[in-house]
Amino acid sequence: MPSDHYFSASPSSAEHLRRVHVRLAGRDLEVTTAGGVFSPDHVDGGTAVLLANTPSAPPGGHLLDLGCGWGPIALSLALDAPHATIWAVDVNERALDLVRRNAAELGLDNVNAVLPDDVPDDIVFRTIRSNPPIRVGKNELHGLLERWIPRLDERSDAWLVVQRNLGSDSLQRWLAATFDDGYTVTRVATGRGFRVLRVRRHGTPPTAPIDLP
Repeated sequence: MPSDHYFSASPSSAEHLRRVHVRLAGRDLEVTTAGGVFSPDHVDGGTAVLLANTPSAPPGGHLLDLGCGWGPIALSLALDAPHATIWAVDVNERALDLVRRNAAELGLDNVNAVLPDDVPDDIVFRTIRSNPPIRVGKNELHGLLERWIPRLDERSDAWLVVQRNLGSDSLQRWLAATFDDGYTVTRVATGRGFRVLRVRRHGTPPTAPIDLP
């Protein structure tokens, strides 16, 4: 297996910048992509299914694109919610550079493309949208989700798209078992061999009244 993956921190492959026509948030756009990142020639099929089966972005607050690649989800969120702050997170420095380049070209000043450790610890998210890197391995993937899903704000949702033959059903079972207190995990859509999973964080239950003497 080659050592250079789309989830490599610093891809060693040639950059090969290219211009690609895409449709995001109902708009026909031209973006820059490159080799060494996920799906450089088009919007990946799973990402397209996710974008087609999630609601409009919350209008404000902090929104997270986890594993952003060159940025189709983050750019869609930024176009849809210009007053929100978008965090595009990836370990691939080349991908982050592409997100910054595309956001600047589209005039989107509400996008922060950063490494995971550069997201301030006190931020909670009104939504998380992700086509997660399944091929990093089960342990890495579970650790990734255990790190970020608890940072959902109350009454907020994480939306994940996973290919059916790459373990979407087993991931749904793991999510339901792992986030069993204060969360609900459901499958909301199936299309083109992908499943869209929703992880809902509920509000804090009201405190029981205190009986005073």
